Amino acid sequence: MAPPLSQEIRFCGTRDGLRLAYAVTGRAASGRAASGRAAPGRGPVLVRAAHFLTHVEFDLQSPVWRPWLETLGRDRTLVRYDGRGCGLSDHPATPLCLDSWVADLEAVVDAAGLERFALLGCSQGGAVSVAYAARHPERVSALVLLGSYARGLMRRHPTPEQVREAQLLLEMIEIGWGRENPAFRQAFTSLYLPGGRPDEVQWFNEMERLSTTPAHAARTVAAFGQIDVSDEAARVRCPTLVLHARGDARVPFDEGRRMAGLIPGARFVPLDSANHMLLSHEAAFAHCFSEMHAFLSAHDPVPAGACAAFQALTPRERELLELLARGLDNLQIAAHLAVSEKTVRNKVSAVFEKLGVGSRGRAIVLAREAGFGRGSGPGPG
Repeated sequence: MAPPLSQEIRFCGTRDGLRLAYAVTGRAASGRAASGRAAPGRGPVLVRAAHFLTHVEFDLQSPVWRPWLETLGRDRTLVRYDGRGCGLSDHPATPLCLDSWVADLEAVVDAAGLERFALLGCSQGGAVSVAYAARHPERVSALVLLGSYARGLMRRHPTPEQVREAQLLLEMIEIGWGRENPAFRQAFTSLYLPGGRPDEVQWFNEMERLSTTPAHAARTVAAFGQIDVSDEAARVRCPTLVLHARGDARVPFDEGRRMAGLIPGARFVPLDSANHMLLSHEAAFAHCFSEMHAFLSAHDPVPAGACAAFQALTPRERELLELLARGLDNLQIAAHLAVSEKTVRNKVSAVFEKLGVGSRGRAIVLAREAGFGRGSGPGPG
């Protein structure tokens, strides 16, 4: 049985005087550095940029978010935080904008003592992550974007009907979110979790009420519509993985594909789901986190104790070795990497040569000793 999920909740200050709550979950949650910061050497670090409707304390009880936290924190240190006005973080008096959200991310990673880390951006957190990665290329080792967009609704040349719909949604948030009856909140939940089970839908309805006030929720959603990081996306230089559900009703699939096209060298992975927030019981959840794990593992720092041969592997070779260590055969690896089986055979041979091994079994043993293959399950078949 897996140990109970635990976390440490801490606070930091922003440059405009707010207090933000952030949490450390996963391999470093049970220990801290002497400075009280996220302890280095406790596994690779992944930072999840804030997105809408979080509460770092109550997320552990959520049937929607808990599986995410368990999966992301299994083999690495996960740092996440409540955005301004949400969860345990202070409410701002100033207008909301992209620069303030990026500054909040800067404040959290500095308070946690992080020098270099992988960055995960979901929904509008993707735009914040893109802007941060463009402005701080020396800090971000890899970027993962899920259900994200470069431009908010009002920057996509909306039709008059779309503008009216957006205005109606804001009115429903302001009027209905504070009520005990979840009818108004249900409309918003249906956009996020159309495939949700009753307990997941009930929890998300309640999270909308617990995480922020109706007035702040409306201000936030309106501000999201004005985001545009198209220019900054073109300046991102770190390895990037973009994933997006085909039936996402909150952020159109084409916006995810557009994001991948803006970032040089980004890899795009479609997911077969209608949920904006992936749910643990759907196949897309396993697909998404398998892709994410393999990608992040390929760009994690090689453990200090690993032999020099691992240092010589390219990120693509490390991704292949990760899949080998997880038990995939050449045909499965080819499907995962979207290349031919012949190409995989050639790349496997090149990896064997670099590692100085003559068999698949020996390569897998060495890879697992070096920390590869830590994901649960074999990945997509």
